[in-house]
This record gives sequence, C-alpha cells and structure tokens, in this order.
Amino acid sequence: MTTAHAAALPRHVVERAIKIAFAEDLGEAGDITSQATIDPKATAVARINARGAGVVCGLDCAVGAFSLIGAGLETETFVADGTIVSGGDAILEVRGNARNLLAAERTALNFLTHLSGVATLTRSFVLQTEGTDARICCTRKTTPGLRALEKYAVRCGGGHNNRFGLNDAILIKDNHIAVAGGVTEAIAAARAFAGHLVSVEVEVDTLDQLREALATDVNAILLDNMDEDTLAQAVAITAGRAKLEASGNVTLERVAAIARTGVDYISTSRITTAAVPLDLGLDISID
Repeated sequence: MTTAHAAALPRHVVERAIKIAFAEDLGEAGDITSQATIDPKATAVARINARGAGVVCGLDCAVGAFSLIGAGLETETFVADGTIVSGGDAILEVRGNARNLLAAERTALNFLTHLSGVATLTRSFVLQTEGTDARICCTRKTTPGLRALEKYAVRCGGGHNNRFGLNDAILIKDNHIAVAGGVTEAIAAARAFAGHLVSVEVEVDTLDQLREALATDVNAILLDNMDEDTLAQAVAITAGRAKLEASGNVTLERVAAIARTGVDYISTSRITTAAVPLDLGLDISID
C-alpha cells in the first residue's frame, strides 16, 4: 500500500488569510482594550488547550498569527496538525508581549477551532467507510476566502479533495448538459476543449444517462442523489470503466451504506459547511 505524504499549507496562503483576519479584527486603531489596560512592556504566558476530543488542524495559522502580530512573541507547539486530542491536552504555548498576545488571540483561535472542527467531522465520515475502498471528498461549498484552508483541514481529517475551483478540472453538471444539448454532446465539447492533463467528469441522474456517459471517454461519473440500490446497480454497470463518485444527501448516518455499494468516491459538503468548531481555549498567566 502506498502511504500518502502529510498534507501541507503553502506559506503565502496562511499569511494572506491571517492578514485579512487582522484587518477585519484590528481595523485602523488596533486592540484599544489592551492598549488602554495593559502596560506596553507587560509579558505573559498562555496555553491553548483542548476542552473536548477531536482532530487538531490550523497550527500554522495560529503560530502565524502570533508571529505576524508584532515583535516579542515566541510559540511552542505540542502536537501536529492531524493529531487526535482529548479534553485537557495542551496544543500550543505562546509567551512574550502581553498586548500582542491578546491582540492575536482571537484570530489564532478562530482558525484553530474552525479548521479543527472540519478535520474532526471529516474523520467521523472517514471512519464510517472503513473496510471499503471509498474515499471521502469535499466539494466547492466552502467559506469564501477560506477554501484552501478548509480543504487542507479535510486532508488532516483523513479525507480527500475534489477540485479546488472551476479552473482545475471539468465537471459537467445537469445545467451544463441542459444547455449543451445532452450528455454525449457536453462530453464531446469538453474533450475538444480540454488539454491532455485536464480530467473530465460528468454528473448523471439516471442509469440511462450513466450508460450514455460510459459510451464516451469520460474519466469519472458523478452519481447524483441516487439511493443505495441504484448506486450498486451503477457500479455493476460501470464494471471499472470509469471512476464513480456518489454525491447528494450524504449524511453521517448514511455514508457507510453508500460506501458499501462499491463507489470510488463519496463527496459531501457537510464536512466543510456543517462542522462544529472544536472547543479550544486559551488560558493566560502573568509571566
């Protein structure tokens, strides 16, 4: 079995997200509460601890927030992204200038709690597919501006990424088919347009559309909103001629049954849109 390399986030993606968050939170005047109440030379030590069980994700963003806020802060991480933690486990320690520490606190926690929530929910879906070859994938339904981070969190939770945007793969959906004049016509047009490295996938709603798609040279077929019996029939009809992706109404309660039909991929927006933030807290003490 081939072992996948650990997920990684490009530095420029992290810094861009942090700078946007700082601009939103600090505005033009900065943290006026800390400026008003704390001596500029005061120092402190703080730890971010888990208050519940889950998968940690977003440490680069948290460390980056404390680094970019200004001089005088040092951080130490006790776990890595993708680590499963329990309540009470230490995640990160930061020490140094108290004003800067408090100014970056919420930004660091916002990234950590949200991305850890995505990773944790993803892992819950992945665990339901154990014993099958199905892979859990995210979709383009992500928080605007945070897609790269949320897709990274999916990988930290053991999931896989679908396309990142409209520009890196062709996915012909029902509205494209309607305008193009049919499944065959849409796939033919896509093949004529696409470069040799661009993958082409088509969405189908019925087994008749599936058979039509299989008569073309499409790479993958998305089976939209099909029940388990229909999905199993689709797998038998396809017989390995194309990769099959099940999508639509994929819930945590249903995903195991979908995986057992034999599809290759299961895509769901729930892992990015319905994730509950992981409960993490920052506890501060005077240095």
